[in-house]
Amino acid sequence: MTSNVAPTADSREILIKIRDLTVGFGDHVVLENLDLDIYRGELLGFVGASGSGKSVLMRSVLDLNKKQNGSIEILGVEYANSEPEVRQIIDQELGVLFQHGALFSSLTVLENIQMPMREYLDLDIRLMNELAMLKLDLVGLSQDAAVKYPSELSGGMIKRAALARALALDPQILFLDEPTSGLDPIGASEFDELISKLRETLGLTVFMVTHDLDSLFSVCDRIAVLGNRRVLVEGPLQTMLEFEDDWVHSYFRGKRARSIVVNRH
Repeated sequence: MTSNVAPTADSREILIKIRDLTVGFGDHVVLENLDLDIYRGELLGFVGASGSGKSVLMRSVLDLNKKQNGSIEILGVEYANSEPEVRQIIDQELGVLFQHGALFSSLTVLENIQMPMREYLDLDIRLMNELAMLKLDLVGLSQDAAVKYPSELSGGMIKRAALARALALDPQILFLDEPTSGLDPIGASEFDELISKLRETLGLTVFMVTHDLDSLFSVCDRIAVLGNRRVLVEGPLQTMLEFEDDWVHSYFRGKRARSIVVNRH
């Protein structure tokens, strides 16, 4: 018999565990003694003021920015200090969509999607073609897009192609850096729906850096707010609305936020 009682945060599996993280560049400290947990199956929205270090945190988790102090465990392993063969296994469980797509301009969409397969898997070209076409379909792109180059794509198509590449190895964890940035409201809403559907269908855990209130209100299970170089508050939307902080208050209860709430009702 299946229980209908939702698990508490304490009972859920932590896939990413960040403790006492400090990251800086020279004398400039961006993150200091930051703690954050990301649970299996959730869609976490990570938000903060411009320049607060949201993308720095994501890149630090991926070890693209080196930490000065603290620990980052991914799937129970201290990622930065893991052996190369262990790290390679973990890498295959991580999919990343960078803010502007970061597609290779000299490769077709199909070839871009195949890049992770070529890096980590030993597959023949026919199978890679089939898998890449499946990923295209998964993100809602037509098969005609496979032979196009990034310069021939619209902004929305670039995002979807980059998402297909992020999903190439069927990862457990998906990192999204400002996924709806640059999209019109309709395109952004459609992309949010796509992410939500993929999360449910594929059982993904999603870490989404965003400033988009629509995304935070519509698809996120939990929100973490970055401020003063650490996580100021984390929890569901209601926690954000009740938290006493000037920036959090103006962001989640300002005119823009109120208009979203009104439109949703």
